[in-house]
Amino acid sequence: MAETKPYDVIIVGAGIVGAAAAWQLLQVQPDSRVLILEKESTVACHQTGRNSGVLHAGVYYPAGSLKARMCREGMHDTEQFCERKQLPFRRCGKWIVATEDSQLSRLSQLQKRAMANGLQPQWLSREAIAEQQPALRGEAALSVAESAIVDYAAICRALLDEAQAAGAELITDAQVLGITESQRDIRVFSRAGDFAAGKLLCCAGLMADRLARLQGLDCALRIVPFRGEFYRLAPRCEHWVSKLIYPVPDPALPFLGVHVTPTVDGRLLAGPNAVLALSREGYRWSDIDAKTLTELAGFRGFWALARRHYRTGLAEIHNSLSRQRYLQLLQAYCPGLNLDDLSPAPAGVRAQAVTPRGELLHDFAFIDSRRSVHVINAPSPAASSAFPIARHLVARLLQQ
Repeated sequence: MAETKPYDVIIVGAGIVGAAAAWQLLQVQPDSRVLILEKESTVACHQTGRNSGVLHAGVYYPAGSLKARMCREGMHDTEQFCERKQLPFRRCGKWIVATEDSQLSRLSQLQKRAMANGLQPQWLSREAIAEQQPALRGEAALSVAESAIVDYAAICRALLDEAQAAGAELITDAQVLGITESQRDIRVFSRAGDFAAGKLLCCAGLMADRLARLQGLDCALRIVPFRGEFYRLAPRCEHWVSKLIYPVPDPALPFLGVHVTPTVDGRLLAGPNAVLALSREGYRWSDIDAKTLTELAGFRGFWALARRHYRTGLAEIHNSLSRQRYLQLLQAYCPGLNLDDLSPAPAGVRAQAVTPRGELLHDFAFIDSRRSVHVINAPSPAASSAFPIARHLVARLLQQ
């Protein structure tokens, strides 16, 4: 085999985390030889390009957690980058709406958590909701002015453009087939060729655990894919709300519930739910992958998760298969909606790491070897936190 071209760092994955890491690395070490490998024919195809575009402010995450700290830093960094690159950005604010009295204590807890994370949420009464957003119904709401909306795919492309202008190479259609690490270097074997480098950074999202195991690393976590299905609301609804409208989430789950989201291009989205996907990239019920099903069936953590949350899982299947049921979730806080207002929009799939005990991992998680760093769990708000995650990854990589 011909000698492979040496690089300082190979980055696998051209989603927003990989793109931000390449950009950050070249900010810190401008002379680095950086190669970015992307398995698709274009960038930002999966989680980066298939989300609601929310720039989270850090309401939900425990004070002191990586998520809380990086979310707050990321909000500031993302706004600055969007301003510099003239990318869409709108600080519209978020309301978390309690539709029942039983949710008020959880809403109060969220207020305390948001304040611990440096935010200044405002408590809104039923009367204030009706006065400020007449299309909504709720017993109370928490208003978070800092939340915003952006276009993450556009941010990702801009980061990659700047990284390439600084000398990085980007190769698409480069699915990784093997990784070997030695005393001398680390080698990546892909459909686009074989490459060697001093360091490897894997930001592979839905394939994160597979690449760690492909390298021979001990990765007890497994990615369980959850599809998030969206609907576009009819044009008649687009003036009803000017904020991000969220329900009060279940604290046991890392999902935020079906919400209503204005987008930077003027649409109004509803979603996502969180239904088990039958493929790592299963954007439809008909997307079924035997390898994914075999992995799930052989992972005891999946069965423990299913036993613990089977009622929620069955409800999510119902929500997915029944548009009427999905509508009912929205009508809890937006009663004027009807079935004709819901048009299917592209779905996304969330890469959720699960422990062998069946626990949904809430915080970011990484696995290192002597020459590599793998991002194993980077669910929402990873896009909001892409810049500080990138700083963390680059520092981790260079300290090895």
